[in-house]
Amino acid sequence: MKLLYASLSLHEAHHLMNLLRSCGIDCHLSNESLSTLAGEVPFTECSVRLYVDRDRDLETAAAVLRQWRAGTWSQGPAWRCPACGEQIEAQFTACWRCAHERPVATTDRGPG
Repeated sequence: MKLLYASLSLHEAHHLMNLLRSCGIDCHLSNESLSTLAGEVPFTECSVRLYVDRDRDLETAAAVLRQWRAGTWSQGPAWRCPACGEQIEAQFTACWRCAHERPVATTDRGPG
């Protein structure tokens, strides 16, 4: 388990975590409830931290982070739900019609 990212922005950390998960990278956040204490507690102690669970995914996760920071991140192509056939836009990880999750083969593509 390796620290990839730290921020006082809970929304930003969750967004990045979702991007990584859409690439098939297992990750998690810590200190989520401490971010509201910034100012009372040193920000370095209360920042939200994003950890990559498997060391082998760290390089790919770092590439996603670089692309996201540069504004060049792309979710990739739209996908078709295998359960109901609905065409789903790339940013969604589940079908809006039947709630079936996007297949791993579609999401396990790594950064563009």
